[in-house]
Amino acid sequence: MTLLQRCNDLLWGFPLLFLLLGTHIYFTIKLRFPQKNLLYALKLSLGRADNTGSGLSPFSALATTLAATLGTGNIIGVSTAVALGGPGAIFWCWITGILGMATAYSECYLSVLFRSRNTAGVYVGGPMYVLKNGLHNNFLGTLYALCTLAAAFGVGCTTQANSVTQAAQASFRLSPHLVGIALALLTGAVIIGGVRSIASLCERTVPAISFVYLFGCALLLVLYRNVLPAACLLILRDAFSFGAVAGGVGGAALQHAVRYGIARGLFTNEAGIGTAAIAAAASHTEEPRIQAYVSMTAVFWDTVVMCLVTGLVIVSNMLYDPASLAGVPETGLTAAAFAHLPYAGDAFLTVSLAAFAVTTLIGWSYFGEKATEYLVGPKGIPLYKLAYILMIYLGAIIPMRLVWESTDLINALMVLPNVLALYCLRRYIKP
Repeated sequence: MTLLQRCNDLLWGFPLLFLLLGTHIYFTIKLRFPQKNLLYALKLSLGRADNTGSGLSPFSALATTLAATLGTGNIIGVSTAVALGGPGAIFWCWITGILGMATAYSECYLSVLFRSRNTAGVYVGGPMYVLKNGLHNNFLGTLYALCTLAAAFGVGCTTQANSVTQAAQASFRLSPHLVGIALALLTGAVIIGGVRSIASLCERTVPAISFVYLFGCALLLVLYRNVLPAACLLILRDAFSFGAVAGGVGGAALQHAVRYGIARGLFTNEAGIGTAAIAAAASHTEEPRIQAYVSMTAVFWDTVVMCLVTGLVIVSNMLYDPASLAGVPETGLTAAAFAHLPYAGDAFLTVSLAAFAVTTLIGWSYFGEKATEYLVGPKGIPLYKLAYILMIYLGAIIPMRLVWESTDLINALMVLPNVLALYCLRRYIKP
C-alpha cells in the first residue's frame, strides 16, 4: 500500500494533472470547441441501433462505452473524491468532463481512422492500433494493450466487484463470497456470447439504469433544496481553497482537490485513457467524425451529468445533516446521503450500484478482450474470459483502499502512450 501511494503521489502530481488538463484544453481549442456541437452529437447518438452489418451501430458502440464508464466511479468514486479532496474536487471532476469531451472526440476519431479488420472481417481498433498503424510503433501499441489488459482486471473488474460487496454487506449483510460468485456467474453468462451479446445488453439496460439512478438523485435534491445553493457555493469556493489559503494550507488543499477531482473524473469518463476508442472502432460507420461525435457524448453523460449530480447530493447532505457523516468511511458519503431517501434509500443505492457494476464488468470485459486479441490473437480470448470471470470473484474480497490505489496507478500508466499518439497524430484529426 505504501509503495502504491508513493507511486500515485509521483504520477498524479501536478505534471501529469497539467498534462491531462493541457491536452483537454489544447484539443478543445484546436478543434474549435467541439463541445458547441453537443446537441448535434446527442442527436446522432440517439439514432436507431442497427447491428446488421459487420460491426456495431454508433449507438451500440456508445452504449458499450457507457456500460464501461458508468459505474462505481459515479457513486463510490465521487464519494472518495470528496472525502480525500474536499467538496472542491467536484468542480475539478466536472471541468475534466467538460474539457475532456474534446479529448474523447480526438481519441475516437483516430481510432476509427487507423483501425484494422480481424480474421473474421470485423473492425478492431483503439489506441494500440493507433500507435501501431498511425505511429508505426508496435512496441508502444503492445505496451498500451498490456496496460489495457491490466486495467480490465483492475479498473473494470475488481473495483466494481469490491464496491458491490461493500454495499451488499452494509445493506443486506450478504457474504462477499456469495456476492462475488453471483457477479461472476451473471457477467460470464453475457460475455461468453461475444460482442453482439454485450452490445445488445448494454443498449437495453444502460439508459434504464441511468434514468432510475438520476430519478433517485432528483428526489434527494428536492429534499435538500434549501441548502442546494449553499452547496454549490461551497464547491466553487473549495475548488480554489479560498478558505484554506487564509489558514495557510492553501497549496496542499488545492492540490488535493485538483488531484482527486481530476483522478476520479478520469477514472469515471476515461477521457485521456483512450478506452472509449476501442468501442468506437467497432462501429460500422465509415466516417470518423460521426463516430467521434457520438462517442464524445459518453463523457457528457458520465461526468458532466452523473458525477455532478452525485456530487451535489453528497455536498448538500453534508450541509443538510452533518451528523449523518459521523464515522462514515471515505467510500460511504453517497450512502449517507441516500439514507435520507424515503422508502429504503440504502437498498435503492445498493441495487443501483450493483446494476451499474454489472454493466461496467460487461463493458470492460470487451476492452480487455480486444487487448488480448491484439497481443496474442483470437486464440487467447477464451482463456482471458475465464481469467476475467475468476477475477470478479477475487475482486469481491480484496480490501477497497488497495483496489482504488491500484486503479489510479493503472490509469496513470495508460495516459502517457495515448496522449503521445494524440499529439503526434493531431494533424489527422478534423473537427
